Amino acid sequence: LPSRKSDINSRAPVRIALIGLGSATKPHLEAMDDPASGVVLSGVYNRSADKAEAVGARYNVPVFNRLEDLAADASIEAVIIATPPNRRADIVEMMAAAGKHILMEKPVERTLGAATALVETCEKHGVHLGIVFQHRFREGAKELTRLIKSGALGQIATVRADIPWWRDQAYYDEPGRGTLERDGGGVLMSQAIHTLDLMLSLTGPAASVQAMVATSRLHKMETEDFATAGIGFASGAIGAVMATTTGFPGGQESITIDAQNGSAVLRGEQLAVFWRDGRVEQTGAGADTGGGADHMAFPCGWHKELIADFAQAVRGAGAPLITGRAALSVHALIEAIIRSSVSGKATDVARV
Repeated sequence: LPSRKSDINSRAPVRIALIGLGSATKPHLEAMDDPASGVVLSGVYNRSADKAEAVGARYNVPVFNRLEDLAADASIEAVIIATPPNRRADIVEMMAAAGKHILMEKPVERTLGAATALVETCEKHGVHLGIVFQHRFREGAKELTRLIKSGALGQIATVRADIPWWRDQAYYDEPGRGTLERDGGGVLMSQAIHTLDLMLSLTGPAASVQAMVATSRLHKMETEDFATAGIGFASGAIGAVMATTTGFPGGQESITIDAQNGSAVLRGEQLAVFWRDGRVEQTGAGADTGGGADHMAFPCGWHKELIADFAQAVRGAGAPLITGRAALSVHALIEAIIRSSVSGKATDVARV
């Protein structure tokens, strides 16, 4: 997707506004405070005026009281949309029609159909749509991607993804959290989606699943806090996924890939590769990943790299690493897992 032309010098930071100021925006604000992010925060909008005024004062940026005014501001080149998924469709249409490139928090939307519609809206207006799957920017994940893409590991045979996270009941007592109407799902859509997206970026698309999804006795919530699935990938590899928010006190998520030339274990940010010839190679340092009670307990460096990648796309360096269309694959997988659990049968994953 070619980026839109800009009158601003290509070496200048991208002028970006932040729409929505929930807890997910904390790492965004910290990342944008670093010039290396390639952007400069140039405005904020939030339904709660008090919070918007506080953030505007803290970062010395304009506060927009109406989205229409933000869309009409020609100095704003791009926006970060961090609203709940059920409040995005009109915002995306307005900003894309105004020529603003969009970086959006996951998930794209609550259903695959709605997510596809948002992607098509941005494509129609010729603006970039990037999705915040910051796990792809971890050091271990980047090295594992290189090893797979280069063919060093050889063909993938089996894949195991484990997300043993913890959320207490207070987390789900927040109005709308873990509901179909606001979030579109539970552990799959809100937590495991990061690991599942990263897994698919390494393995290629899933073709079929056989799954079980449930709500445990530890949480009172509308949607699931536990999911497990066997997966058949289009490549011929096979795998399994387990995701939960009942895993007190919360552990680091992991992806294990067993391939022809060795096995790779990516746990949090750390990668260990066990080669068939006896070598063991490690990449990345330990870091919190938000798997425990404090779901924002992780560094902002991954967000900074993701935002910098998006800024380069806005400046004409091609598409962002994680486009809205690329993110549809994980939505298709999640919907197939839910369908399989409901039917009790193996289910094909929609091609996107």
